[in-house]
This record gives sequence, structure tokens and C-alpha cells, in this order.
Amino acid sequence: MRGSDELLSQSGVTVMAPAAPHHADNNNQDSAAKKVKLEQNVGKPSRVIHIRNIPNETTEAEIIQLGLPFGRVTNVLVLKGKNQAFLEMAEEISAVAMVAYFGGCVAQLRGRAVYVQFSNHKELKTDQTHSNAQSASAQAALQAAQMISNSAGAALVAGAGAALQPANGGTEIQGGPNTVLRVIIEHMLYPIVLDVLYSIFQRYGKVLKIVTFTKNNSFQALIQYPDTVSAQTAKTALDGQNIYNGCCTLRIDYSKMTCLNVKYNNDKSRDYTNPTLPSGDGDAHQLLTSGGVLAPPFLGLGSGLASPYGVGVGGVGLPAFGALTLTPASPALRALAAPPMPLATVLLVSNLNEEMVTPDALFTLFGVYGDVQRVKILYNKKDSALIQMAEPHQAHLAMTHMDKLRVFGKAMRVMLSKHQTVQLPKEGQPDAGLTRDYSQSPLHRFKKPGSKNYQNIYPPSATLHLSNIPATVSEEDIKEAFTKRGFTIKAFKFFPKDRKMALVQLMSIDDAVAALIKMHNYQLSESNHLRVSFSKSSI
Repeated sequence: MRGSDELLSQSGVTVMAPAAPHHADNNNQDSAAKKVKLEQNVGKPSRVIHIRNIPNETTEAEIIQLGLPFGRVTNVLVLKGKNQAFLEMAEEISAVAMVAYFGGCVAQLRGRAVYVQFSNHKELKTDQTHSNAQSASAQAALQAAQMISNSAGAALVAGAGAALQPANGGTEIQGGPNTVLRVIIEHMLYPIVLDVLYSIFQRYGKVLKIVTFTKNNSFQALIQYPDTVSAQTAKTALDGQNIYNGCCTLRIDYSKMTCLNVKYNNDKSRDYTNPTLPSGDGDAHQLLTSGGVLAPPFLGLGSGLASPYGVGVGGVGLPAFGALTLTPASPALRALAAPPMPLATVLLVSNLNEEMVTPDALFTLFGVYGDVQRVKILYNKKDSALIQMAEPHQAHLAMTHMDKLRVFGKAMRVMLSKHQTVQLPKEGQPDAGLTRDYSQSPLHRFKKPGSKNYQNIYPPSATLHLSNIPATVSEEDIKEAFTKRGFTIKAFKFFPKDRKMALVQLMSIDDAVAALIKMHNYQLSESNHLRVSFSKSSI
């Protein structure tokens, strides 16, 4: 049954009028057209979702992406001037699942917490005469979402239904033909941890067990579901998809195994039905207990590594929807599936040399593996810091490469934080310059989609890669610059075919780390600043 809602168009802005007849008289329709009343409680279930506190730049595609994992989206409206949006789902049960999910965890858009609740309206109707750019953008985003729903959405709902109604009154099926998937990841330019796989595959059913291993020089995983429906759903939806833009391609087949035997819960294997298993590895506790939180929506991984939000849906491909999106699992599974695993963007860094480390130093060092957004050295514990990266996979890269790395004489510890964002200090709050916002920094290495920097991410080494060297700067000039800052050069070599780049070898990895921090962005000329990163080569 259609609701009594209407969308009025006034001065080029579409707004919603009250739904209830006793509120809709001629005297207050004008005020309703100018102001959307904030709904203060969850309210009665409705297909229309009200989303508050959205960032000014939020697109229709981003709003749709919040709802897409829960079911088919049929309409969207973004009120940019009011920092609000409305999302209409095809089925009320999808809206119920979405509100229930975000009632237990914070939804985020562009790093900002947004609030999800039922609208008072039963239907989202747009004025047919409303045909401005925003309406066109909304329609393009809806079409892109519809294409994704057609290819995988039906399977997603089937998987969710199977998980919501387990066989035998809730008893998990511990194996059977075609319940175990074999996953091979091709073109793996970036590390893929077990928790990333869990977040992807739990969208299509309850993941019981995962085992990861390397075979024939390729990273592989075995993933067990409780039933064939979930396994088939995941295989159909994910086979051939890229985890990250242009790389980390999933190749999925059924395994001959009918049940996985997991002995340890660590970063290589996990039995989600038996959380009491030993880790079998003293270092695995970092991934299991660091308290990271999946902040939906994770990011549209098909939209390019440089942006977690995709680009405006215009006409090419399926921006922000074309590949994997690590948003919540089929969200109705949340009560059945394991707790969210560490996929946060915020890192907790400890055992720092508090006499030497500054926010700028941490920004430069962690910026090798991702675009650092904010850094906070803890006021009452200055040997520890919180570092917020632009994307979760960047946080994992930094943690993988720099945990236990010696920085200014101390072995730094890096793990995922329970915090979803790094808060800036309030006005008047003592901070002593320990918190910095780098979100607009021109020194970000990965802000350009397709940047070659993605292909040159290496672990810390004694050899540094130098670039952006002007023709007027000689080998002696560079050596002198390093020497003045206390570094001894063991070897130096310009690239034969490109003297804008060079390799410089320090006496140790410790020296190279310190040199990178101090020499990155060093001014070589009026218009050239040195770019420094770790190299896989040696001289």
C-alpha cells in the first residue's frame, strides 16, 4: 500500500512533506518544504531510512552503498544543505535489518559518524519535474546499484535467508559436499590477511572456518560454510572479482574437502565455531585481541585504492559498486556470525622514543604505506600514539611492515586500535601540539588513482629510493645533505636512464628509517623537494 508521502520541489531543492494527514494542512506545508524534521527515535518500521549528520560532499552513490548489503535500493535523496539523506529499500525487512545493524555499530561516511533510523514516511516519491544534476546523479547511482543487485543481490538474499533459518532448529551443519571453497588470489600486490577474507565472505553466509596457506607461490584459502547454498552464493558473486582495484583477483572453486580441521585460532587459520582454540603462535594475539572494528561502509574497493568512497556514478562502469565492497555481512547474519574482525583504519603505536618522535615524524614514516589522516601522541603516555590511515588495507600494510621496527633506537609496536577515528582536541583542551590533522596534506603518496607508488611498496630496508631530483643536483650534493643530518652513506647510485631517481644505501635499517623521516620532502631547489621511500634493491 502506498503511503501518503509527497516530495515537494521548491527552489530547485527536493524536500519531504509530512506523511500523517493530521499534520499536513495548508499552513504548515511550506514550513515542511523548508525543513526536514529530525526523527528522534527509531520509530515504526518503514522501507524509508533517514540518515543524519552526513558530510557535505556525500554523494548518492555513498548513501546507496550504506544500504546495498542489506537488500535492493529503490530510491535515494540527499539533502546536501541539511546534512541528511533518505534511502528507500525495496523490502521493509531490508530496512529493518539495516536499522538493527547500525543500532549496534556506528555507520561512517568519509570518516564521520552518521545516524541511521526509520523515517516517518512509508515511501520516497520524487517530483517528476525535478530533473536537476542531483536527480540525474541519483538515477545513475540507482542504476549502478540495480546492476549489482541483479548479478549478486538475489544470491545474497538467499544466503541471508539460509543463515537466518539454519537447519535442525539452529544447529550448524559441520560439513558436506560443496560447502568448502578453495580460494586462490592472483596478482596479489598487497597483503591479504585472514580477516579481510572473513569480511568479504561473511556477506554471503555464516563462515565457519578459514585456513590460509601458500602453495605453488600463490596465496590460497579454504573457507567453510554450513550449507551449499551459502557456498554457492559466495562462489557465484565473488569468483573473478578484485579485492583491490586491478589486483588481488579471487579465483574460487569447490574444494574436495567436506570439513576443515582447524587446530589453531591465529592469523593463518580460524575456527569461528570454537573460539577457545590455542593460537599456536605467540605473535598472533595482535590480530585476535587488538580490538579493531569494522566501520561500515568499509570502502568500495573497486573504486580505486586512492579513494575509499569511489567517484560520482556517471556513465563508465560501476563506480563504487563494481568490485568488492567490504560493508557488513548480509547484515541479518550479525547475530549469528563471529564478531567483527580487525579492519580498522586507526593504529595504536607504542614503545616510541618520546624524546625524538613527533607527529610529523610518524606522518612521514607511516605515509610510506598509506595516506595518514591524523596523528595523536597520547598526552599522558607520550611513548604511544594513534595514527589514522585513509583506508583499512593501508593500516594493515603499515602494521605488517613496521611492527617491531626500530625507530630512533626503540622497537616500535604497531597494532590495530579499537578507535574508529582519531579525535581532534576540543577548543581549550591541553594538547601541546601532539595532535595533527594531515587530511589535506600535499605529501600524500597515494591520492592519485593508479599512482606508481602502489607498485613500489616495500618493507623497511637499508637502501632508500630517492626521486624528484633536479638535474642541477649532483651526487655530492645529495651525500652532503645526508651527512649534515648525521647519516653515513655506504653507497650511492643514480638510475642510468633517469637521473631524477637514485638509490642510497645507509649503514643499517635503523639509519635508513631515521634518514627517511628526516630527508623526505627535503628541499633540493626552489621547486624540487626530495621524495624518499624504501627500496627492494641493494647497491
